[in-house]
Amino acid sequence: MSKLYFVRHGETYWNVENKICGATDIALTERGHQQAVETGKMLVERNIQFDEILSSPLVRASETARHISEITGIPMRIEPRLIEQNFGRFESTARDGAEFRIAKEHFLDSYGTGESMMRLGQRIYNLLDDIRQDPKTYLLVAHNGIARVVQSYFHDMTNEEYAKFGIKNCEVLEYEW
Repeated sequence: MSKLYFVRHGETYWNVENKICGATDIALTERGHQQAVETGKMLVERNIQFDEILSSPLVRASETARHISEITGIPMRIEPRLIEQNFGRFESTARDGAEFRIAKEHFLDSYGTGESMMRLGQRIYNLLDDIRQDPKTYLLVAHNGIARVVQSYFHDMTNEEYAKFGIKNCEVLEYEW
């Protein structure tokens, strides 16, 4: 059975400040770079096999992917569909804000100038459907919002579970097709 791997980017300045990054292009901290290097080393040590790395175009993910690529020797390329959800009016606000927590359960809301969960889901499900047809094993390097959609592709989730789902910086998830 073939697999898919997912890694969330390393720590960013806004992660440290508890701000929603969304589609805003926020850089990794020095710790975030180190997390990416350590993740690459861990993938090698555990002999986790994949053929290609697909990365979000945002710098926090592409830098994480670059570090992993350099350590593993596995090529990477930018996949525009992996860009994080645009959270509109919530970008740069507190991640644990009460209004945002409620808004995450409104799947048709575009948050003013952002992207709805439904549109995000369509974008990521289409990507996963495309790569599922490919015989390669991929490592996706992206964002927490993308991790949520990928998780929902492989596992049924309630609205509440979906809204609450999250992974740590540089956490690695494994899925089987």
